[in-house]
Amino acid sequence: MMNPIPLQRDFVRKARLILSDGSCFTGRSVGYSGTAFGELCFNTGMTGYQEVFTDPSYKGQIMVMTAAHIGNYGFKNDEQESDEVQISGLIVRNMARSWSRKRGDGSISEYLKERRCLAIADVDTRALVRQIRSRGSMNAVMSDEDHTDEQLLRRLNDVPAMEGLDLSSQVGTVESYIFEPQEGDLSLKTVVVVDYGTKSNILRLLRSKGFKVVVVPSHSTTTEILSHQPHGILLSNGPGDPASMLNQIRVIQALIDHELPVMGICLGHQLLARALGVGTFKMHHGHRGINHPVQNILNGRSEITSQNHGFGVDAAGIKNNLDLQITHINLNDQTVEGFRHRTKPLFSVQHHPEACPGPHDSRYLFDEFAHLIASCV
Repeated sequence: MMNPIPLQRDFVRKARLILSDGSCFTGRSVGYSGTAFGELCFNTGMTGYQEVFTDPSYKGQIMVMTAAHIGNYGFKNDEQESDEVQISGLIVRNMARSWSRKRGDGSISEYLKERRCLAIADVDTRALVRQIRSRGSMNAVMSDEDHTDEQLLRRLNDVPAMEGLDLSSQVGTVESYIFEPQEGDLSLKTVVVVDYGTKSNILRLLRSKGFKVVVVPSHSTTTEILSHQPHGILLSNGPGDPASMLNQIRVIQALIDHELPVMGICLGHQLLARALGVGTFKMHHGHRGINHPVQNILNGRSEITSQNHGFGVDAAGIKNNLDLQITHINLNDQTVEGFRHRTKPLFSVQHHPEACPGPHDSRYLFDEFAHLIASCV
């Protein structure tokens, strides 16, 4: 069933995208009207755009979608990874003017307008992505307002780089809560999720494994986390530079000393590495999409994974630590995708095993976390 969207006057507003190196791309404004700033990055997924837009790990970033058509299936209210759109803005080649999904709740253009997110269509995204891949991630400004390029560039120069930023406090919960509490929770094993910007589907998958899931703020102390009497701890995904999160790293170090099972995902993976004395680094342009090949070197199998990160874990730092073992590598660039501790119940992965959006090749990691908890009780 096709759902035509009336062509509105503001659908043809001109808009610009200006990169920090002075490059300029033009197109049509198809979202909220205004001016937005952020780090420019790209996602290679062909589907799952709504989950991408609402992933807290994208806080502070302008997203370029490499798929030629975005919005074909509209949006659905229950397919969000958080309560709001997290990206600073969206750049696409073609924004669908109609959507064809019986269960859909509306068009993606109206969805973005209602959530005050800027979007530009009719941009040469192929050329834009090639520029990011060759020159690396950089800040950018997008606007459909009456500003000169010089004015926008001056404002852009005041925007801080992603390196050195702690953004987790802007996206995570401010109070602890039990995720989808149910009768009988008191008899379940408890997993505490430290919320640096967790995705909703991580919580749902933990709940489906039979855990009572307690979500705590990123700034929680060791005492506050342990007060929930956890059987395991999950360090969630999230935005920003792990090197800037010194307090969170110290808390993780204290938790490690308590010999509790710990699983890290994405930012949580990087924070666990730093807590164990392994460095992290800003990647040239990062990994974002639902088609990244990863090899599990413990069993030799390859997995297609969902990814979203602009920082990585230093491979040499893990190899030089006799207590740690690399478990997964990225087959495109050989970067670290996972590691584990040889004697303590700790492991983490850089990619997103909940895979929303994405293939489910890596969901077994939640089973491994459950088995690890069971073996430590």
